Amino acid sequence: MVKKIGHKIVGYEVLKEDQAPVEPAVVEQEPEEKVVQLHEKLKRPEMLLGSTYKVKTPLSEHALYITINDVVLNPGTKHELRRPFEIFINSKNMDHFQWIVALTRIISAVFRKGGDVTFLVEELRSVFDPRGGYFKKGGRYMPSLVAEIGDAIECHLRMIGMLQDDGLDEHQKKVLAEKRARFESAVESTKPAESSEFPDGAQLCIKCNTKAAIQMDGCLTCLNCGESKCG
Repeated sequence: MVKKIGHKIVGYEVLKEDQAPVEPAVVEQEPEEKVVQLHEKLKRPEMLLGSTYKVKTPLSEHALYITINDVVLNPGTKHELRRPFEIFINSKNMDHFQWIVALTRIISAVFRKGGDVTFLVEELRSVFDPRGGYFKKGGRYMPSLVAEIGDAIECHLRMIGMLQDDGLDEHQKKVLAEKRARFESAVESTKPAESSEFPDGAQLCIKCNTKAAIQMDGCLTCLNCGESKCG
């Protein structure tokens, strides 16, 4: 049998008469996994995982119930992801009905677009009520009801892993604990009220909106997030 060689010869081997030709090994390639991404054309599954957050504010006698449903993409694979798909807000208070319905539809549309939706948290939390905000239990300041919704979304995104918890490390916690002890000793502070876990007389922190900033060593330091004017 004559076989035409169309390439440059880089090596050769003499095959003996009693030696059968060796067939080249065939490497079977594993089929590529089809990774499903979240987009607006993705059909809503029959069942979604969800979490409901109760929000009680001094602005209304009725609480808000914020439900965020998630879709699980690529379940059972290494590409499994849980992403927010839709949001619903319910309340007996009908004063805010129109804008709450509009807000939930817009947020749900952003969720279904996919991609990074964490920007919603800062956008909603930066909304201020011209009539003034209020303090939540624990001394955290909420500038508006919309900001409260953004806070609930942030809590949910942290729960499913889309936002990482940028908490304090052990060294920072130790330093803040020492400053708190010195501050309470200096002002002879009594036991703080149940509604606040920070010393009496603490100021509002401009970073985390919590009444946890104390003046120590000529420097304003937040006992909640560690924000300090002295670095």
